[in-house]
Amino acid sequence: MIPTARSRCFALLFLAAALGPLASPVHAWWNDQWSQRKKITVDTGAAGVPIHDPIGSVAVLIRLHDGDFQFSSAKNDGSDLRFVAADDKTLLPYHVEKFDVLLDEAFVWVKVPDLQPGETRSFWLYYGNSSAPAVADSKATYDADTVLVYHFGEQGQPPRDSSPAGNDGQVAGNKADGAIIGTGLRLDGRSGLTLPVAPSLVWSAGGAMTWSAWVDPSGVRSPAILFSRDDGEREFSVGLDRDIPYVEVKDVDGVHRSSSGRPILAGQWRHWAVVAAGPQIQLYLDGEVYAALAAPLPALATAAQLGRNGADRVFSGEMDELEISRIARPAGAIKFAAVNQGGEGAAKLLVLGEDEQKKDWLSWLKSGYFGIILGSLTLDGWVVIGILAIMAVISWAVMIRKAIYLNATARSNAAFMREWHHLASDLTALDHGDAEKTKTMGGRVDRAGLRAIRAASVYRIYHIGAEEIRHRLAGKGADGPKVLSARSIQAIRSSLDGGLVRETQKLNSSMVLLTIAISGGPFLGLLGTVVGVMITFAAIAAAGDVNVNAIAPGIAAALVATVAGLAVAIPALFGYNYLLSRVKDSISDMQVFADEFVSKMAEFYSEPKS
Repeated sequence: MIPTARSRCFALLFLAAALGPLASPVHAWWNDQWSQRKKITVDTGAAGVPIHDPIGSVAVLIRLHDGDFQFSSAKNDGSDLRFVAADDKTLLPYHVEKFDVLLDEAFVWVKVPDLQPGETRSFWLYYGNSSAPAVADSKATYDADTVLVYHFGEQGQPPRDSSPAGNDGQVAGNKADGAIIGTGLRLDGRSGLTLPVAPSLVWSAGGAMTWSAWVDPSGVRSPAILFSRDDGEREFSVGLDRDIPYVEVKDVDGVHRSSSGRPILAGQWRHWAVVAAGPQIQLYLDGEVYAALAAPLPALATAAQLGRNGADRVFSGEMDELEISRIARPAGAIKFAAVNQGGEGAAKLLVLGEDEQKKDWLSWLKSGYFGIILGSLTLDGWVVIGILAIMAVISWAVMIRKAIYLNATARSNAAFMREWHHLASDLTALDHGDAEKTKTMGGRVDRAGLRAIRAASVYRIYHIGAEEIRHRLAGKGADGPKVLSARSIQAIRSSLDGGLVRETQKLNSSMVLLTIAISGGPFLGLLGTVVGVMITFAAIAAAGDVNVNAIAPGIAAALVATVAGLAVAIPALFGYNYLLSRVKDSISDMQVFADEFVSKMAEFYSEPKS
């Protein structure tokens, strides 16, 4: 049949549809050692948070919680996290600010290069590899123009700089729990925090700079200083005066303060940013221009202060996510940071997709309840399950091999009995003394038929009896009497019984392995369960921590051994009973044939009555 053009077209479309997903790079898997991934989309277009100004390279904050991330599938410290670009090849630098598997909360920063306004950019979060090494690098997460980044996540230690400049703090600040991003810095209105003096933090007159932080005023004082830097003659400060944010510059021409805007409320986290470029300084609040100052940045190389400048110019509240750059960041980057890190549109700007699992034949073992149970199995449990697996393989091999053998025997027995019914009417066809005639049942069976009946157990019984008859009548000659004495018939009957016993042994061979699996499998599984429970309770006693989360995985893993034992025994039990019935059928066929053979033999070769 010649295919038509329409059929060829349909075939090509079907082939394209079938192979299309395999060829598409979007559906590729970056590395088979990672079991799960999640698609993350940054949308600065109309469907997300519209940003029309240039953005550039940004450090994107990824907030993870138990509603959108499976913490149980990742390593406890998050070191198996990997961020891969949409091409499923390019790794994106990242670092973890916080990864708490108890609270199911994580804050991760990922570098997204050259983000454009109005763009939709996707990348992948991979996790689920217990052997993955730690590759997080905070220095690579930010560009070379970022000279200071404090997350304030340290416990009783000076703040550590996450930027490439390495401007770590000298003195530990007061920790503020529950800040907008993890922990923050608490400024109590009495003491501040001094930033280090470093070449990367030096400002030139009229130069460029970007300063940003999240601020939560708790009790506004006038004036309240958030950030200040001065050398006596020149000063730069960011603060609050009568609840109004401002930026102020002091130089030889006097004091210059930004224009006034609307007052802000205490007790609210707001994103502050100051951008200096040439003769203009702008103050941003939550990503929007709040005020402007027509003054250049003063030349300063002294230490900067957070939360105070002098005894009467202090700030009371909390601060988080301090970042300083030596360039003027574009307005799009300021808005992106404000929205991404805590703005109302964060969920629209950054969308986390559904989890995808690596699809292979072991996927179901690595996820969900099976993953928890198998991950909690101890060495003794694996040993018991390994022994049971060997028993299962042996029992299945015995059942399959025995079923094939019994089926072949049953077919051959049926084929033989059809020929036997013809031969049974006159057994004298066997007394000619020709062994080949005996094998072929008096010449009735050709080579193909002989191959069909050779596997028949009754054929082997027949062959024993026929050979016995031929052997006893061979010495009497062609014209001699064709008579067998009662003693000879009894002897032949004994030979048939011997053959019947040997055939029965062959049919029952290896069946004992199934009985071992039936009786031994559950007991071996129970042994594994008891040992596993003992180890679980011993570990709990040693740790001194009694809770359901500590007990349940161990008990569940211990019970796997019992399940494995039953999984070995139940199929073996069904298979044994089925095969035993088939064996009995074959034995019955041989017994019936042996009785019939002896009867026919006595009828044709018995001594004549005197």
